[in-house]
Amino acid sequence: MNLRNYIIVTGAYWGFTLTDGALRMLVLLHFFNLGYSPVTLAFLFLLYEFFGIVTNLLGGWIASRMGLRVTLVGGLALQVAALGLLSLLDPQWPERFSVAWVMLSQALSGIAKDLTKMSSKSAIKVLVPADAKGTLFRWVAVLTGSKNALKGAGFFLGAFLLATAGFKGALWLMAGALAAVWLGSWISLPRELGKAKGKAGWRDLFAKSRAINVLCTARFFLFGARDIWFVVGVPVFLRGVLGWSFWQVGTFMACWVIGYGLIQGAAPAILRGRAPAGGTAAAIAFALTAVSAAIPLGLAAGWPAGGVVVGGLALFGAVFALNSAVHSYLILDYTDGDKVALNVGFYYMANAGGRLVGCLLSGVLYQAAGLTGCLWGTVVFAALAALVALSLPRTAEHPERLTVATPTADGD
Repeated sequence: MNLRNYIIVTGAYWGFTLTDGALRMLVLLHFFNLGYSPVTLAFLFLLYEFFGIVTNLLGGWIASRMGLRVTLVGGLALQVAALGLLSLLDPQWPERFSVAWVMLSQALSGIAKDLTKMSSKSAIKVLVPADAKGTLFRWVAVLTGSKNALKGAGFFLGAFLLATAGFKGALWLMAGALAAVWLGSWISLPRELGKAKGKAGWRDLFAKSRAINVLCTARFFLFGARDIWFVVGVPVFLRGVLGWSFWQVGTFMACWVIGYGLIQGAAPAILRGRAPAGGTAAAIAFALTAVSAAIPLGLAAGWPAGGVVVGGLALFGAVFALNSAVHSYLILDYTDGDKVALNVGFYYMANAGGRLVGCLLSGVLYQAAGLTGCLWGTVVFAALAALVALSLPRTAEHPERLTVATPTADGD
């Protein structure tokens, strides 16, 4: 494995992820403090998610032709531009104009996020040798888990910077730091990283195997299930109903994502060294459905709302993390190396589609039926993810990669 390039790619992804998590918390808390409604808050993130769909579809095609270096550093540059654009927001502007401006900057950020993520995940497949047994699952878990842990740290960072540097000051600090990451990545990464041997045509954007199509459908519902409560419902509930401070809300969301990321990174150990097949994804999704249903049932029984929500979502995060880690491995297992960027881009397009629908439903359901409405929406989407996953292959596409070694084995 080319350890140097792996470290550069991972470091760039980490730097981006910190700003991505911080930006979400900055926007959510800042505009909630200005009195924006749950539906309006959801709309602030809609173009972020919508352009994630477009980016993942086209980004994989672009990466297969131009290389992963171009899409990775392009994503970093766009995030710097998005942060700078958002810092120009004038609090004296009318609300409609402010919302449009934020949505535009979030659109750039959505493009940046998914270019960077698609490039980083695809680079693992390119950098790990095909005969390195067990390495693929382990390094996918490490990258995905560390990314989500850092995104949680970004939530905390966003709340901290909002309180200490203000909205504009926080944006400029993050833009400067990320610009340094962009420059280092541009200079250090090889130009040919991730280029396909043959040029992909437009038809290749949608020409996927049945296994990939089923996995992407399950992924759509899985991330919709999370974002129905995650984007607006729970943060607004904690702040507006339970009366938590910005610090408390930011800390809870940060700890949730950090814990989720740590469990993702530990997925190979939790699964006892066995790389997963389709049956594992279905079983974990059914467990997630049961956990999701327990939370609104607990609230309906009159149990203390704070304990039920915090404890229930902590358990939800643990099960969700395992499910997500299994999906992230399966998309690479179902993919031939020369088409990795195309297939990973298509996979994350489904991921972004689920987030888009979940984001919109989070605001709509919360405004219509409160947190309980969001949680029951999560139950429905989790159940659909489980039912779809039943159609995944029960055996591996590349069985030679399924023997997951311990960290000290195979000289890795």
